[in-house]
Amino acid sequence: MSDTDSFIDEVTEEVRRDRLFGLMRRYGWIAVLAVLLLVGGTAYREYVRASEEARAQAFGDAVLAALENDDAADRVAALDQIDAPTAEGDAVLNMLIAAEEAVQDNGAAAADRLGQTATNGDLPEIYRQIASYKSLTRPESTLSADEKRVAFEAMAAPGSQLRLLAEEQLALLEIEAGDTEAAIARLNRIMVDAGVTPGLRRRASQLIVALGGEIAAS
Repeated sequence: MSDTDSFIDEVTEEVRRDRLFGLMRRYGWIAVLAVLLLVGGTAYREYVRASEEARAQAFGDAVLAALENDDAADRVAALDQIDAPTAEGDAVLNMLIAAEEAVQDNGAAAADRLGQTATNGDLPEIYRQIASYKSLTRPESTLSADEKRVAFEAMAAPGSQLRLLAEEQLALLEIEAGDTEAAIARLNRIMVDAGVTPGLRRRASQLIVALGGEIAAS
C-alpha cells in the first residue's frame, strides 16, 4: 500500500470518528435518557412490588392478630378495624367477619355482609361465588328452595371452582323435596368425579347409605 493510500485511509478514519463524535454530541442525550428511564423504571417496579408485599404482610399479620382474641365479639371488632390493601383482601375480611358474626348467633348480619360481597361487581368471580355460596347455605337465608336451586345450578356449571360443592347442595335440596332417587344419582356422580375431595366423597357416600342407596362402582 502506498503512502498516499495510507494517508487517505487515516483521513477517512478521522472523518468517521469526527462524524461519530458529532452524532454523540447531538443525540447522545437520548441514549442517556433511555438508560435513566430503564434504570428508573426497574427501580420503581421493585419499589412497588416491595410496597405491595409489605402491605400484604401487614394485612395478614393484622388478621392473624385479630383472630387470636378469645371472644368472638372481640375478633369481630378487631377485624372490623383492619384496612384491606385490595378489593380481594376486603372480600376475604368480610367473609371472616361474617363467620365470626355467625358464631355470635348474629346470622342476619352475617348473611347481609356475605350478600354485599356476593353482589360486588368489582370482585373476581371466584370471590363472589364463595360469598354467594356461604350466604345461600346460611340457615337465615330467606330464599326459597327454587331460588336456591337456580343459584346452585349456576355454580354447578362446567368450569366453576365450586361446581361439586354446588352439586352437593343440589342433592340436599332434592332430599328436602323428597326426590331421593335423583339425590342418590347426583351423589354417585359426585363420588366418581375426578375433582372430588376426600371429605366431599366421604359426605356423599354417607348420604347415599343413609338414603338406603347403593354406591356406584367407580
